[in-house]
Amino acid sequence: MDKLIVGCGYLGRRVARAWLAEGDRVFALTRSAANAADLQAMGVIPIMGDICQPESLEDFPVANTVLFAVGYDRGSGKSQREVYVDGLKAVLQVVGPGSARSCQRFLYVSSSSVYGQSEGEWVDESSVTEPVQPGGVCCLEAEKLVFRSFAAHGSTALSTGTVPYANVLRLSGIYGPDRLLSRVATLRAGEPIAGRGDAWLNLIHVDDGVRTIQACEKSGKPGQTYLVSDDAPMMRSEYYEKLADLTGSPTPTFAPETASSRGSGGINKRCLNRRIREELKVVLAYPSVTVGLPHAIGTSVDSSLRP
Repeated sequence: MDKLIVGCGYLGRRVARAWLAEGDRVFALTRSAANAADLQAMGVIPIMGDICQPESLEDFPVANTVLFAVGYDRGSGKSQREVYVDGLKAVLQVVGPGSARSCQRFLYVSSSSVYGQSEGEWVDESSVTEPVQPGGVCCLEAEKLVFRSFAAHGSTALSTGTVPYANVLRLSGIYGPDRLLSRVATLRAGEPIAGRGDAWLNLIHVDDGVRTIQACEKSGKPGQTYLVSDDAPMMRSEYYEKLADLTGSPTPTFAPETASSRGSGGINKRCLNRRIREELKVVLAYPSVTVGLPHAIGTSVDSSLRP
């Protein structure tokens, strides 16, 4: 089948490799000629364009599945709303229901930042979503845009699988090989880590994120939302202590008075992944950071991550 990835970065490239291994033809949108060459070397068919320039999306193929996994590039000169909401709207106008190139499955990668709970509560797909961070606000608006675009076909028609439908995947913080360099640099420099150490951290290994996306495409229920996180939320202090131990860094310290741009960011909740385990039958290869961090460090290309 033909698949299109919009946002072929750290997560998207791994999904592309998984789909290629299954024999699919994979297209990917990119703004960079150098990135296009790299994608082509992987076996992916690159499409030059920018979701913030709707007129550049005219070369989209007719794809069975579209994965929207766009991350925010702070150097793009665009606001989060321009990327997450306006960019998504431009893509849906090309591949959404009723368009000439309508896909059958639309998978939107959202974020667990749509939850604003701060007292250590457990959250799942039915929990209240009142985000407090700008990224979470934009992701929630984007989720609603996706479901509005596909809801016009009606739930009865959707359940037959004969018309296009969408799924939302709310991913916790993604970690994995070659994704830890800045954190390790901070630890080795002995710099205090911004934010609280006694706040819960929810993570998902990138490989398990790919597994869940594959499972959702194959067996996700029409219009369903899935919270994608590992089995064991961990205190930020424990996470950084493990990372310091694995990389030969000093014991971490925290600066709770300093706002954190990542990690807790004032949010303190625990993500429950029951739905991906029970509905999608996902078996995580890295059910906890205790299992996943050694793999991430041991398989990183940058050997400086290791002690």
